[in-house]
Formats: sequence, C-alpha cells, structure tokens
Amino acid sequence: MARIADRLSELGLSLPAPMTAPPGVELPFRPVRVSGGHAYVSGHIAIDGAEVLFRGKVGSDVPLERAHEAARATGLSMLASLEQELGDLDRVTRWVKALGLVNCAPGFNQTPAVMNGFTNLILDLWGPDAGGHARSSIGVAELPFDAPVEVEAVVEVG
Repeated sequence: MARIADRLSELGLSLPAPMTAPPGVELPFRPVRVSGGHAYVSGHIAIDGAEVLFRGKVGSDVPLERAHEAARATGLSMLASLEQELGDLDRVTRWVKALGLVNCAPGFNQTPAVMNGFTNLILDLWGPDAGGHARSSIGVAELPFDAPVEVEAVVEVG
C-alpha cells in the first residue's frame, strides 16, 4: 500500500466511489484537471458515486458538528477523484489552496469552523508541511443538490 492509503487505513477511513453525475444530471466538466505540476480539483461535495451524503443549510437544518463531518466527507470525495485521475494519492506532493463554500442559513458566520473538517483531514494525511494550504471559506445561499459544503482545491503533483 502507498503512504497516503496506509494513513487512511490507520485513521479508519476509506474513500467513497469517485464522483459521478446524480440521476438526470450531466457532468460536462472534469472533476480533476492536471496541468503542468498542478492538479486543479473542481468543486466537490460529500458524495459516494452519485449518492449525495449530506443535505441542508448549515445553521438551520445542519448543526455545526454535522457540517464539520460533511466537510471531512467532502475531502474524502475529493481524494477519490484525485486517486482516479492520478492513479496514486502519493503523487500529491503539496496542498496549495482550498476554497470552501458553505450553504448557510441567514446569520450563520462560522464557515471557517465548518471548513476545519476538510483541512484537518488533509493535515492528518499529509502532515503540516505538505498538507498546510491557503484557504478561504465563504457562506453562500445555495449549493448544488442542497449540499451543505462544497470544496475546490489546487494541489502540486509529482
């Protein structure tokens, strides 16, 4: 097993099926695009194949703790797409940037706490040097499929 796969196993985590289009929806984009020494990862939600794992607005339907779990699950979905494109997650040498979008109820302003679910996963797997990334998190009125969290990222690949 590879280093990142071993670390996932140590943490008791497994990757979901790579993202596919939910029924009735077309994916006219690539989940991951490699260009030069970087992989640009399209926005991902917590999804297992075509099954959306979390739904609702954070701060009303989804409590903060559950939103944190959704962000972590979103990270796992992203890793499944990266593994599918790269063949091996060990090819990811550094996390550069992540943008988190949080489907917020009016007045919810703890988007960084939600995104910690994603960031902590990456740090647990790659460590503080390779896993430490620049990050933004913003609240939005709606996300596709009523997902509570969507994340896109840029990573260095070798």
